[in-house]
Amino acid sequence: MTTNPKAAGISPQRLKILDDFLLSRYIETGKIPGALTLIFRRGELAHLSALGHADVERKRSLAPDTIFRIYSMSKPITSVAFMMLVEKGMVALDDPVHRLIPEWRELGVYEGGFMETFRTRRPDRPMLMIDLLRHTSGLTYGFQQSTNVDAAYRKLKIGERAGDSTLADLIAQLSRMPLEFSPGTAWNYSVSTDVLGYLVERISGEPFDRYLHTRILEPLGMADTAFFVPSEKRDRFAACYAATPKGGMMLFDDPQTSPYLEPPRLLSGGGGLVSTAGDYLRFTRMLLEGGSLDGHQILSPKTIELMTMNHLPDGKDLPALSRSLFSEVTFNGIGFGLGFAVTIDPARTMIPGSAGDFSWGGAASTYFWIDPREQLIAIFMTQLMPSTTYTIRRELRTLVYSAFTESSPA
Repeated sequence: MTTNPKAAGISPQRLKILDDFLLSRYIETGKIPGALTLIFRRGELAHLSALGHADVERKRSLAPDTIFRIYSMSKPITSVAFMMLVEKGMVALDDPVHRLIPEWRELGVYEGGFMETFRTRRPDRPMLMIDLLRHTSGLTYGFQQSTNVDAAYRKLKIGERAGDSTLADLIAQLSRMPLEFSPGTAWNYSVSTDVLGYLVERISGEPFDRYLHTRILEPLGMADTAFFVPSEKRDRFAACYAATPKGGMMLFDDPQTSPYLEPPRLLSGGGGLVSTAGDYLRFTRMLLEGGSLDGHQILSPKTIELMTMNHLPDGKDLPALSRSLFSEVTFNGIGFGLGFAVTIDPARTMIPGSAGDFSWGGAASTYFWIDPREQLIAIFMTQLMPSTTYTIRRELRTLVYSAFTESSPA
């Protein structure tokens, strides 16, 4: 793909600083295997660089069409799928979740005890659909490792890709778990988006993977985005690494034996997709362009506008409401919309950006953000677990914005 940074208002010389920084700080030091950086601004592809390796052991270079595990960057796609059903009047944001999941009607809030002896109380109000989209549901993730509820999730392997569980099994397991808090009173990163995937199936009457393919992926031309990597694409699938205590990395998921080579039983809308930078650019362009791309309307502009507002109660930011030990973004000045983190106060974040820019990332350190004011999309792909190992996302934002030769008027 041909890049045109000058037409995008970006300095080619400063983009070289970005690539040199990634090489010297992270790749040549063995901290990450490789880095694919894509910058799109003002309708132009400003920058596309693939540095380092997709597979270090086999010395396979990273390429623009490398396939990555995007983990939680699956969440915005699932959130869009759910909002398509909202637009059709088939579900509403203020509907109680138990309307479609009756077995959740009596979910209680944790007060004490362990998995076999949980004590609960009634929540202040029922869980609503909007709570699933903004992670105020009271659900959690087992890897939070903070409470006895988290421990129960780990013991039952709730939401994990490995195993024989389906989305229906996930819902049944969660019906026996207490909530961490009364819905709407706190923010906690959780399996909420996996529940949205189940609801998409339930409401649409279609398998979740088929719904995503026919309604989003195929219309947008996202041919390499799926819940597994087919045999004909395995030579493009990256290895995934885990950080070591001494600052290096070790192989975490070999692309030749990965569970991602086979269709999973659990179609995780919260973290199960693989994709490429080019495919994710198609998805993010649709969001930036008001819900449509190349004549295919996925959502309306007003729905995109609604999704990218801060929906945390009383307009608060994440530090004011979060009980989560883990998130894909820093907290100060950041709110949460319907599937994305949203910048509400750039000064408090202490990194460049604009009020209203929105973003999210994945567990293997992938990341994207969209800045509508600057007509900017930035996508970063690598494969290192966990995403909190380095401050690379903050550094990327600084380096990308510092390459601008001109800013858009306020």
